[in-house]
Amino acid sequence: MNLYVWVAVGSAIGGALRYALSREMLPQHSASFPWSTVLINVIGSFVIGFFGTLTVSGSRFQVPESVRIFVMIGLCGGFTTFSAFSLQTYDLLRTGAWGKALLNMALSVLLCLGAVALGHVVAQQGSHAIAIAQTREEEYTG
Repeated sequence: MNLYVWVAVGSAIGGALRYALSREMLPQHSASFPWSTVLINVIGSFVIGFFGTLTVSGSRFQVPESVRIFVMIGLCGGFTTFSAFSLQTYDLLRTGAWGKALLNMALSVLLCLGAVALGHVVAQQGSHAIAIAQTREEEYTG
C-alpha cells in the first residue's frame, strides 16, 4: 500500500479519536481553559515517544516502515492538536487572558516534551533502543 494512504488512514483515525476524546470522554469542565487539548497533546507525545523507541530499526519490536508511518505520522499527527493549541492560545491572548495563555503554552510544551521523553524511557526498558526516529519524515535533523 502506498505510504501516503497509510498517512491518510492514520490521520483519519487519529482525528476521530481526538474528536471522541475531547467531545465525549473529556468534556470541557471549564470553557475558560483548553484542558482537553493539553491532555490530548500529552497523550500523543507519549505515544510517539514510546512507539518510536519500541519499534525503531534493530529493536526487538521492529516493525515495517509503513506501520511506523501509519502510527507516528498519520495517527499521532491526526490525534495531536497543535493547530487547536495555537488557536486557543491566540484566543486567550486576544481576549487579554495572558496568564492563561502563558500557562497553556508552558504546560503544553513542558508536558509534551516530558511525555515524549517518558515514552522513550519506558519503551527503552523493553527494547534497549537508543533512537526514536529513523527517517527524515519522523525526525527533523537539520
